[in-house]
Amino acid sequence: MEMQSDFDRLLFFEHARKTAEATYAKDPLDAENLTRWGGALLELSQFQPVNESKKMISDAISKLEEALEVNPQKHDAIWCLGNAYTSHGFLTPDEDEAKVYFDKATQCFQQAIDADPQNELYQKSFEVTSKAPELHAQIHKQGPNQQSMGPGPSTSTSTKGLSKKNNDLMYDIFGWVILAVGLVAWVGFAKSNVPPPAPPPPR
Repeated sequence: MEMQSDFDRLLFFEHARKTAEATYAKDPLDAENLTRWGGALLELSQFQPVNESKKMISDAISKLEEALEVNPQKHDAIWCLGNAYTSHGFLTPDEDEAKVYFDKATQCFQQAIDADPQNELYQKSFEVTSKAPELHAQIHKQGPNQQSMGPGPSTSTSTKGLSKKNNDLMYDIFGWVILAVGLVAWVGFAKSNVPPPAPPPPR
């Protein structure tokens, strides 16, 4: 079931990306469309290997920056940009380099809150980003350690418990960020009357 819903999301956002690309060819100054395009790329990035994912996130960042050149006050684009920076930060192993992305994300979320103070999503994103550097350190420290420990009785349950807890937290944050971006893109497409992709035929 999980795989099916992932596949459906992949189809939906691939369709969204293509639609945004076609709309852009007709009207390159549509900030709403550029925001949706950036959001779709950000969603699709999570289905890719790390290098491809980074490239897609960079593309998303450029689309969102383009949207903000057209309309600097577009707070959902600023918020999406913050999410893109956060995702890029987590995929960057170097702590100092990652921190630059997290700082940019924090600035974006603060700007989004300033533009729409009642928005709980923006406030939540701002809070989550404050924990990002600490979480990043745990994740990247954990990776090599787990491999070097290898299989065998030396892997204590407490270490397993800790790594599971960290992974759960990471999935919570990533899942939450991606889901939130997905909802924004989804709502955006619903507003623009884009027909959703047809469901796959029953087998």
